[in-house]
Amino acid sequence: MSEEHTDSNSSRYYFDNTSTRVQSSFVFSGPMFVILMVMMVTLVIVIVLGNALVIVAFKVDKSLRKQCNYYFLNLAISDFLVGAFCIPVYMPYILTGKWTMGQGLCKLWLVMDYLLCSASVFNIVLISYDRFLSVTRAVSYRARQGMTHQAIVKMIAVWVLAFVLYGPAIIFWELVVGKSHVPKDECFAEFYYSWYFLLSASMLEFFSPFISVAFFNLSIYLNIRRRRLHSREAQLQLQLSESASAQEKGIPLSHNWWFGMKLAVRGSIQSQTSSPTLGKLDPSTSRAVQPSRLSRDKKIAKSLAIIVCVFAICWAPYTLLMIIRAACRGRCIQHHWYEVTFWLLWLNSAINPFLYPLCHSSFRRAFSKILCPRRHTTPPSSHWASNS
Repeated sequence: MSEEHTDSNSSRYYFDNTSTRVQSSFVFSGPMFVILMVMMVTLVIVIVLGNALVIVAFKVDKSLRKQCNYYFLNLAISDFLVGAFCIPVYMPYILTGKWTMGQGLCKLWLVMDYLLCSASVFNIVLISYDRFLSVTRAVSYRARQGMTHQAIVKMIAVWVLAFVLYGPAIIFWELVVGKSHVPKDECFAEFYYSWYFLLSASMLEFFSPFISVAFFNLSIYLNIRRRRLHSREAQLQLQLSESASAQEKGIPLSHNWWFGMKLAVRGSIQSQTSSPTLGKLDPSTSRAVQPSRLSRDKKIAKSLAIIVCVFAICWAPYTLLMIIRAACRGRCIQHHWYEVTFWLLWLNSAINPFLYPLCHSSFRRAFSKILCPRRHTTPPSSHWASNS
């Protein structure tokens, strides 16, 4: 009994000591205060405007309302709320070092912050999985594009899973333990130093999603690469068979070569999307086919690698430091490093609108209609001239 009492006192002393250390690290000088304020406000503006543009585009342009685009909408909603609620509420806390808005709002902020960040991660996994299906099961995928109810069910499942991951622990942890370790002027989750809980949760929030995103995007690239290699082999076989049949019929070799080159170029154009290097039917085009394919493969690999790397850079430091900090009870990592990794999570919400929807031509057209409506309106004079 005395040992339990001693542990309780030492735990309380440690949390109070940690609170004092954290508060002292939050005191900023005048210039630093202004710099941090400008950076935070800028980040909020970028997150809110970038994700709001995605939401408005989905609302205005009905052609975007396909199953795959619903996942971009879900991602934009979660990231928008990060910039509209989580960061503005946190700004006074980090700048002053004291939480002055009460424990009720603290609980709400914690639930929303963990919920929205987790939902953003799960939406990224869902988008990668949807892309994976669009490449590996193209026929059945296109047939399901109009079935939006399946997309809505998956969107709801993302929010439910994101809430279940941290929500109950934030709300009920102190009731199960019997007391709260959070001082009145601080705001952090009760499991702040429970490394076993954080390790288990991070497996679902970071490690499993990261492995899934990496697997889906690597599979997409390998599938595209394999299909292009098969297409190239088929074109060469067709060219050789046509050349052999032409020689049997006594067609001159020069005409046979020119006919084979046209077949190869025609097959290349049909197997790929339009490209400036594949638009001319001449002998030089056949020499441009292989470099063009290699360049296209490199672009696909680069874009998919960027997606995986951005996700890892924004989430891996926070996840690893969070587990290490909890395991060593905050003694081995200074708090400002934890804050840096914490803001990386929110930076991911500013990058996502540019990394995902802007990569799709359909969204770019919708953004252009919203931001530059004059380009998409036909003047009356030109309209009458075209009809005359």
